Amino acid sequence: MSTRTGPQHYPGANRDHWYQDDFGGDRMEVNVVVLHTTEGRSLPDYQGGSVAPNLTAVPDFAARKLKWYQHFDIDISSRALANLRGGVETNTLNVCQVELVGTCDPSLHSKWTARGQGHLYWPKAPEWALRAVAQYLAWMNIHHHVPLRGPALWPAYPKSAGNGGGQRMSGARWSAFKGVCGHMHVPENTHGDPGAIDFDGLLGFAKAAVQD
Repeated sequence: MSTRTGPQHYPGANRDHWYQDDFGGDRMEVNVVVLHTTEGRSLPDYQGGSVAPNLTAVPDFAARKLKWYQHFDIDISSRALANLRGGVETNTLNVCQVELVGTCDPSLHSKWTARGQGHLYWPKAPEWALRAVAQYLAWMNIHHHVPLRGPALWPAYPKSAGNGGGQRMSGARWSAFKGVCGHMHVPENTHGDPGAIDFDGLLGFAKAAVQD
């Protein structure tokens, strides 16, 4: 059982949708952040928490900010990754998972736009949204020493599904990885989120926030 150091609750995050009491989780010392997109427009119920991440970020368009919800402690494993029997560990491999409410799917983006349904299309996210995610990454770097680095390949969805963009890590690479990656990089998983998010921009904002 790993020790846990650093603060376990992201400042300002709402804990009304807390699932750790129901689902427990493994103690870890986090050194990886995995970014997901929900492919929805509001806070999911995560099947009662059974497939929940550590945190969810919900856009508040009027305030131009993200509202954060925390479901598990930072250093407790959450449940948003597939983990096949007999392979590498995913959810429990020192990973803090964040779901970003919105989509990386251009067809879903087009459909919602045509219907006038407000949403965040993460490959073209506004600067305020990227800065809010970057602020979280900076906090994880300062308090949990998660490196501000990640994979070079962030292909657009749907190419990113499966391993269409050649981006998914091998089991050995994943087991050795420390930094920030997407759901589309995790072995034993097939989802392609968060697609072509502006990862260089995110890292740039996060590194600047660390220096503030």
